[in-house]
Amino acid sequence: MTPLRHLYAEYGQSPWLDNLTRGALTGGALAALVADGIRGVTANPTIFTRAIVGSADYDDQFAALTAAGCPLDDAYWTLVTDDISSASAVLRPVFDESGGTDGFVSVEVAPELAHDTWATVAAARALHERIAEPHLLVKIPATAAGVPAVRAMIAEGRGINVTLIFSLARYEQIIEAYLSGLEDFAGRGGDPSTVHSVASFFVSRVDTEVDRRLTAAGTDDALALRGQAAIAQAKLAYRLFRERFSGRRWQRLADLGARAQRPLWASTSMKNPAYRDTRYVEELIGPDTVTTLPEATLAAFTDHGRPARTVDTGVDRAAEVMRRLAAAGVDLDDVGRTLEDRGVAGFLASYQEVRGVLAARAGRLSPR
Repeated sequence: MTPLRHLYAEYGQSPWLDNLTRGALTGGALAALVADGIRGVTANPTIFTRAIVGSADYDDQFAALTAAGCPLDDAYWTLVTDDISSASAVLRPVFDESGGTDGFVSVEVAPELAHDTWATVAAARALHERIAEPHLLVKIPATAAGVPAVRAMIAEGRGINVTLIFSLARYEQIIEAYLSGLEDFAGRGGDPSTVHSVASFFVSRVDTEVDRRLTAAGTDDALALRGQAAIAQAKLAYRLFRERFSGRRWQRLADLGARAQRPLWASTSMKNPAYRDTRYVEELIGPDTVTTLPEATLAAFTDHGRPARTVDTGVDRAAEVMRRLAAAGVDLDDVGRTLEDRGVAGFLASYQEVRGVLAARAGRLSPR
């Protein structure tokens, strides 16, 4: 059994690939990873920018689109949705065989909409209508404007991947949006069993920002806490997941066939070479979770990963770490807001970059 298959079979965690390129689709690399145990794919504006800017794989299609008079933004979204549709075909057997547990492919709404609730709703709806697949998840950022957009989309029975979650406070709002959206959907006669969602809780970026603040504080107590915040917060997020997806309110929905909104561990790549390169995977393994793996992290885990159920161990210690961080002057809610703003800005910069590159290519490409 491959390490990826072992994660799912032994520990109930679904490994998803955090990357998508046309070369991986046409060359069979994605299909090979699925055969090894990858159970889903996520993408975002930065991933698509790297794919489109970094290769000539899209040039022929883009040239044909521009020659036909397709506006630049429409051409970009055609490139993106064609890749998503192709990836969906590769993952559809996983979706069917798992009974709708896995096999999902995620695509994000335009990052410029992150602070506009109803524009986000319209964009998410349009993507679902354009790629009419039951295993499509549209990514909505967990901004203040994104929270009601998530509820609105769940209330329509749409599959949503809530992205850019950096704090427990925001995560709790997202869980509430999901539960309320399911109740709205069921109240209108919808079938909750058809609704799929994950909540993407980011990990390594939290340590990067918290470690920066601890280093700036410079005290012995602060320096001793470096490298502990992200995993501690994620363990408490998992505890919150278990608490909220239990009890009478959840049971009423579960009795109608509703599925829990699984936590998805995002940003699992190692940013600090002083830390073990697989720690953000190894220390958050457990049932009813998803881990997303960029290719370098996937290769590292496959080579020397140490699988064990860890996500619900050391929770009391995690709570103590959070208390010590607060005592050291680190406000995790402020960290979350900072990283949320930075994440939205980063995706927007990528989106603007790829549009600029495509605009330049439009002037020199012609169909071959």
